[in-house]
Amino acid sequence: MPTNVLFFDSGVGGLSVLEAVRKLNPGFTYSYVFDNACFPYGELPSDFLIERVTSIVSDLVRRLSAGLAVIACNTASTVALPSLRSVLDIPVVGVVPALKPAASLTKTGVIGLLATPATVHRSYTQKLIDEFDRGCRIIRVGSSALVREAEKKLSGGMVDMDVMRHELAPFAEEPLTDVIVLGCTHFPHLRPEIESILPGRSLIDSGEAIARRVASLTGNAGAAGQGGTGEAFCTKSEPRLEGIRGVLRDMGLGELRIWEKGAL
Repeated sequence: MPTNVLFFDSGVGGLSVLEAVRKLNPGFTYSYVFDNACFPYGELPSDFLIERVTSIVSDLVRRLSAGLAVIACNTASTVALPSLRSVLDIPVVGVVPALKPAASLTKTGVIGLLATPATVHRSYTQKLIDEFDRGCRIIRVGSSALVREAEKKLSGGMVDMDVMRHELAPFAEEPLTDVIVLGCTHFPHLRPEIESILPGRSLIDSGEAIARRVASLTGNAGAAGQGGTGEAFCTKSEPRLEGIRGVLRDMGLGELRIWEKGAL
């Protein structure tokens, strides 16, 4: 069974998934890596992302002896999972928009999908809609601006509520939207702000589902006890990391280190 579980995201949004997984599986050690040098992923071409994600994750899995990897990024998951699974001999868990539970939760048949521009338009997302949300109307909003607002918040900055209202306007303009899928792992960090702008909507994400999947793949081996301290890595040094370091330490991830391929 794995003792070290590696999490990967373009930024620190994936900490929302790590928090859910660790709550259900506290017995493992967790490492977290984010590719801030190429943030945000939602605006980058698929071929570049496949090569980039595969290179970083496979290198760190080997160096950290990780027994399971979680791609805590919806955009990366929709393009890079096949490549990762072809080069790694450990389980790789991806994050996809929670459209299936949204279909069972909606009472009006109008569902909002809030994700990155890449995830909103990806063919994988359309397949999920065709499979699980047939008969529902999906209002899609792709926003890189809200990804940046979430990063700003986690860095200790103030969320720009004018930006929030502007980006969420399509949902506010359709009062029948009763369920909104947070299809990017950054967006659960903005839940209070979203709820203040869109009161009465149900907001759902994939964190708990990923936690259950990790427990299933590991035979629930991480359910008991407390894991060791984890590690955190990013791919670029920048001033805003000062605020993020405190968040990472609070989650038991220790000091933030810079990843360079072959340099650890």
